[in-house]
Amino acid sequence: SPPAGSSSGSGALSPFDRRLKRKQKNWAAVQAEPAKYDYLREEVGAAAAAAGGPGRSRTFPLALDLGCGRGYIARHLTKETVEKLIQVDIAENALKNTVQSEIPTVSVVADEECLPFKEDTFDLVVSSLSLHWVNDLPRAFREIHQVLKPDGVFIGAMFGGDTLYELRCSLQLAELEREGGFSPHVSPFTAVSDLGRLLSRAGFNTLTVDTDEIQVNYPGLFEVMEDLQGKYILCMGESNCSWNRKPLLHRETMLAAAAIYQEMYGNSDGSVPATFQIYYMIGWKFHESQARPAQRGSATVSFGDLAKIDGLLSRGKK
Repeated sequence: SPPAGSSSGSGALSPFDRRLKRKQKNWAAVQAEPAKYDYLREEVGAAAAAAGGPGRSRTFPLALDLGCGRGYIARHLTKETVEKLIQVDIAENALKNTVQSEIPTVSVVADEECLPFKEDTFDLVVSSLSLHWVNDLPRAFREIHQVLKPDGVFIGAMFGGDTLYELRCSLQLAELEREGGFSPHVSPFTAVSDLGRLLSRAGFNTLTVDTDEIQVNYPGLFEVMEDLQGKYILCMGESNCSWNRKPLLHRETMLAAAAIYQEMYGNSDGSVPATFQIYYMIGWKFHESQARPAQRGSATVSFGDLAKIDGLLSRGKK
């Protein structure tokens, strides 16, 4: 049976089939050669770990890795940073295949929308490239805030709204031309303008939200699709699980999309780019010892400069 909180119905309020997502991630976790497609999760996981770890004097006695997958954050943390880590994922096979970490870990199968933990449990919650598949993101943020201790911190990374915009636009134009309409083949993503508001509504303060882009070049659209089959299905379990997804694309439509992709976005050397937009976020749970937030627009560092991340994380401290 699916974990608690899994969505069973379709509709605007539940755009993702969580049961299908669980099956996809379970299947992906047991495929051979996962490292071939891990580079994106590795890069983002390392950045999220750096935000909570290196250069910091604070130690977190108990941390939660939400949507941990094969442990992309845990492998970059040390015992000096986190004393014990609870790894949570919707897919049990992902938890069975996590990479070894020097930190003592406990695995729990659970849904991000319904966490089975008591209020004020964790000193740190991290999440990397998992929350974009959640049906009720406001609820997920409230759950994270609830399980954090006062003065605890949430550090997250998720795909942004411009992710794979080249591919989406090419497919849509080709389908409109060849089939008279189009359906989504890439998951819908949250806009950055909504993220701070959602975190604030969930109760977080001293917020920092930043964006980054990772661009990967491919010989053409078919190579993009092949890599996404591996990255999004074989390894990451990230194939489209929208209720209104279309099961297949006609060959003529794919050929047209490949031509459009090359014409609109092609590089001078004949390759085509695929852009992954990443939102990074930090939010604190209120505690009396925290200083008041700085004025809006006064930030002087970003997630792009991880050498200064300690300043970001201590901004709310006296």
